[in-house]
Amino acid sequence: MAETNLTSEVANTEELGLVTQARSGDGTAFSDLVRRYERKIYRLAKNITQHDEDAEDVLQETFLKAYEHLPDFQGNSKFYTWLVRIAVNEALMKLRKRKTDRTVPLDEPVDTGEETVVREIAVWDEDPERQFSQEELSQILNDAVQSLKPAFRTVFVLRDIEELSTEETAQAMNISIPAVKSRLLRARLQLREKLTRFFKRKGDDVFAYL
Repeated sequence: MAETNLTSEVANTEELGLVTQARSGDGTAFSDLVRRYERKIYRLAKNITQHDEDAEDVLQETFLKAYEHLPDFQGNSKFYTWLVRIAVNEALMKLRKRKTDRTVPLDEPVDTGEETVVREIAVWDEDPERQFSQEELSQILNDAVQSLKPAFRTVFVLRDIEELSTEETAQAMNISIPAVKSRLLRARLQLREKLTRFFKRKGDDVFAYL
């Protein structure tokens, strides 16, 4: 644990140094930041937009805007969290422009109060690993994630795939911490329901993967 914390501290120090150099006009330092995060930002954009070309556009726009507004970065959060916020905004703008998802407004108010959600619970005999390869299981889960509404999918991607904290996710999406928790709960419940129905048809138990 101590070694992990030390590695994280070193990485944060290196990042801070690169950001400081980039803010002073060092193009090489900014290029290093791009190389460090471009794969993560592309993956995030692809998960939100579900479209290769849009993800490429989001990637480019994210780093262009980051470079343009680098003097505005105050260091109150991690640079990556700041970068993610730009990417999320760009990706959601892409969805608004495409208008392909009409199921829920992206700025819809989220009810963060207590609510009763009844979900189908079932237990089956077979282990899904006996029926599907790891690649097939990954694809099944990916398809289920992509079927979520954008507001829920984005929170799920940031928290459970990119492993941002609740606070960082709230900052990235410019929403409250209770809203993050509510959307994440709903996303997980919807995934559980979708996967339950899928594996029930196949006669498998998926709960070990949630």
